[in-house]
Amino acid sequence: MGKRLVPFILIALLLLIQGQLWIGRGSVPSVRSMQLKLEELLAGNKQAQVDNERLAAEVSDLKEGLEMVEEKARSELGMVKPNEIFVQIAK
Repeated sequence: MGKRLVPFILIALLLLIQGQLWIGRGSVPSVRSMQLKLEELLAGNKQAQVDNERLAAEVSDLKEGLEMVEEKARSELGMVKPNEIFVQIAK
């Protein structure tokens, strides 16, 4: 009876391990899902880093001189200098 019990126990352990591999926590599908989520988060981080670098450059330009301030005032607010005439051409 002891010789029949050993293969049964080994098969049961094998099934248990396979079940954990395919169904349990840390299973192959679960790990793949986490990898996809990580790739999405890394892509989001990369885009946020690009945005941060662009904003940092803009802040640096604003700190360095008034040219950027003047350009923003002209383009976004439609401001003109004294004794200057604004002409808008419609296309």
